[in-house]
Amino acid sequence: MSESIAQTKSRSLQKVLGVAFGVAIIVGGTIGSGILRAPGEVAAALPSTAWFMAAWILGGIYALCGALTLAELAVIIPKSGGEYQFARRAFGEYAGFVIGWTDWISICAAGASIAIAFGELANEQVRWLAGAETGIAITVTIAFVALHLIGVRTSDRAQQILSVMKTVGLLVIAVICFLPLRAVSVPQVVESVPHTLPAGLALLTTIVVALQGIIYTCDGWNGAIYFTGELRDPARQIPRVMASGVVTVLVVYLAINAACLYVLGIDVLAGTKFPATAAVRAVLGGSAESVVGAVLAVSLLGAFSAGMLMASRVPHAMASDGLMPKAAAQTSAGGTPTTALVASGVCTIFFVTTGTFSTIIAIAALFYVFKYCSSFAALFMLRWREPNLDRPYRAIGYPVIPALLLLASVGFVISNFVTDRTNSTLAAAILLASYPAFRLSRHVAR
Repeated sequence: MSESIAQTKSRSLQKVLGVAFGVAIIVGGTIGSGILRAPGEVAAALPSTAWFMAAWILGGIYALCGALTLAELAVIIPKSGGEYQFARRAFGEYAGFVIGWTDWISICAAGASIAIAFGELANEQVRWLAGAETGIAITVTIAFVALHLIGVRTSDRAQQILSVMKTVGLLVIAVICFLPLRAVSVPQVVESVPHTLPAGLALLTTIVVALQGIIYTCDGWNGAIYFTGELRDPARQIPRVMASGVVTVLVVYLAINAACLYVLGIDVLAGTKFPATAAVRAVLGGSAESVVGAVLAVSLLGAFSAGMLMASRVPHAMASDGLMPKAAAQTSAGGTPTTALVASGVCTIFFVTTGTFSTIIAIAALFYVFKYCSSFAALFMLRWREPNLDRPYRAIGYPVIPALLLLASVGFVISNFVTDRTNSTLAAAILLASYPAFRLSRHVAR
């Protein structure tokens, strides 16, 4: 290996990353398998072409405003570790521990689900791999941990390649759908199911439900802030990275949705589980599964790679601040947080082998939005408590847009506690357990 991992100690992360890596992390961490399935679910909730596209645009605007809001915090706190850094600076060590701990667990669980999905996809494409989903998922985890252990420059190149491949692949799918070819008629692809758009309060409820699915599909727009301390010039790069990354994702998502609408129509789209596959099948016939399967495989690998990189930065940052054992702060000569990366891989494999990731994923969305609540609130706290702090970049539309984002996030958390008592109760129990865990972890670290 050109970048030795043998000489590992508590050294600082390297400031060698640029805009291309930041955009690749956002694209890689956001675009997974969700966009190939979510359009059908959103269309079922909003069976109107205008409302359907408007909902996706609105979800994209939420992600863009959120990214440009968090960019201010990332610029004034130029440290890797994600939103843990914001919570700790604004609200203290315990708040930082809660955000960091739940964030790390959620990312590892999401990585486990992606690895299992890749294993299932491999099983579908290569029949002799039947029943090997778990083994494939573990192999993928070990392979990416080994890859990222080589060094941060290698991780940079690998993430950029995977993100470019998935972006190009999805755009190719969209272009294929607009070709003047039809191998199969649409009614043969899937039976059209008539849907009607609700009215009044029911319409508002439906829009909220649809936006929840879209926001979950767009989640990952905050990926670059996990690497702020490794960017060469965070003050200039972070706003560019956040805007460029989210806009790239939004362009891809709108292209896929427009393509599915063009081929299938809103009624057929609303009754289709995997609309992108159905649309490509209508154009190419039996080749659809191979085309979409290849793009999906690259998308899953890119998302998994980004998740492993993001997960490793959280315990590294917490250990550097004395909130986790010092071993997690170890960094290799290649700039990799070695112990934190290996721990993230072990945690992911635990979720894969036990199947407990499904339970964590069920509450991960709640933790994600809880994390966003903390970060948006941190912006207001630091503006009030540290008004004279140098701010090379300021959040757009302050205080109106950040306030709307905070209110929307709080509303999402409240609605989850009202509508999903089981998972909300489990989330609350984990939050209560975080305090003794915090005390113990800090004691061990110090």
